Amino acid sequence: MLQAALAAGTAGRRSVFELFPRRLPEGRRYGVVAGVGRALDAIESFRFDDDVLAVLEDVVDEPTRAWLASYRFSGDVWGYPEGEVYFPHSPLVVVESTFAEAVLLETVLLSIYNHDSAIASAASRMTMVSCERPCVEMGSRRTHEEAAVAAARAAYVAGFAGTSNLAARQRYAVPTSGTSAHSFTLLHDTETDAFRAQVASLGTGTTLLVDTYDIAEAVRAGVEVAGTGLGAVRLDSGDLGSLAQEVRDQLDALGATGTRIIVTSDLDEYAIAALAAAPVDGYGVGTQLVTGSGHPTSGFVYKLVAREGAGGAMVPVAKKSADKASYGGRKYALRRLDRRGTAEAEVVGTGRVPDNDGDDRELLVPLVRAGEVVGREPLEAARDRHLRSRGELPLAAQQMSRGEPVIPTIRLE
Repeated sequence: MLQAALAAGTAGRRSVFELFPRRLPEGRRYGVVAGVGRALDAIESFRFDDDVLAVLEDVVDEPTRAWLASYRFSGDVWGYPEGEVYFPHSPLVVVESTFAEAVLLETVLLSIYNHDSAIASAASRMTMVSCERPCVEMGSRRTHEEAAVAAARAAYVAGFAGTSNLAARQRYAVPTSGTSAHSFTLLHDTETDAFRAQVASLGTGTTLLVDTYDIAEAVRAGVEVAGTGLGAVRLDSGDLGSLAQEVRDQLDALGATGTRIIVTSDLDEYAIAALAAAPVDGYGVGTQLVTGSGHPTSGFVYKLVAREGAGGAMVPVAKKSADKASYGGRKYALRRLDRRGTAEAEVVGTGRVPDNDGDDRELLVPLVRAGEVVGREPLEAARDRHLRSRGELPLAAQQMSRGEPVIPTIRLE
């Protein structure tokens, strides 16, 4: 497309692209925006160096390669800030630049936003039903090694307390924690020997895995080795609710009343919700989180919605394909709130900002101005925003049953 547009003289036309969802994943009531910070890093560092250009020698012609050699995005980007919730047709990213500059960002933006928002959307549902008990991301072994780092970051945005992925700590300062695996217990001659080694090295505040052999015997041995100040035990199999109650009773009887119970084993939001009444103190979540709990992508698309026409005026453009129609014109959005601060609708205006009645909240913020990143922020800001944004939603958002979006999207022409 770039080569043809350069040759036709249309590559420099001012254009507006938008990244948005046509719908939420089936049955979901809201989604969560994540990956904004990673996308800004990608825009800032997006370059075509000599090695890349060499690969393109038999892909595009020399004038196109020459144009790519000096590529730097110089346009503007607006978007929903990280951690914000979204609904069908929310204009999550608005890119204003030349066609050539903006079209090159399509794949990288969709890749980041589709993945990270899918993880954050699943994570939000998990933290919402966890009764404020901490959730820790433990899915690195169930996804691509780079996706694992991004998943840990996205889960943290949506309220997870931390991750077992040390690369996420290195790159994004996501807090890390973890426990031993069954292999550590099996390495030693006895379970008690394994516990002694772990406590001697890591202290009594460590978390002991107690379901390798007999759980009751392991709990007894763990308290014997670490004392009543043992930090936590982890359950990774069986009927977690019943076992947690049995272990709680045993710990209390042994005097380890402050020892926490952590559960793992293919948890999703439904399993976490089912454990609400159990004496569980935290959750380790892996496979279901890093695969989006059944929805590994958010279904976002990136479409040209306006371009420069005759005389320099901007012309709305849209595709009319069946079931995949888009809406022409640059979009603006606000969250309509009632006087109590509860969200009532997602209002999307075309060509103008929808009227704010005083209670509403505008959603698009500047992310890039004239090629310079202006929207970078700490992850803690995104975490706080997510809690506030999710807290605005009607109570129906907390239902785990399949349903329609919890608020409607109102489009204004």
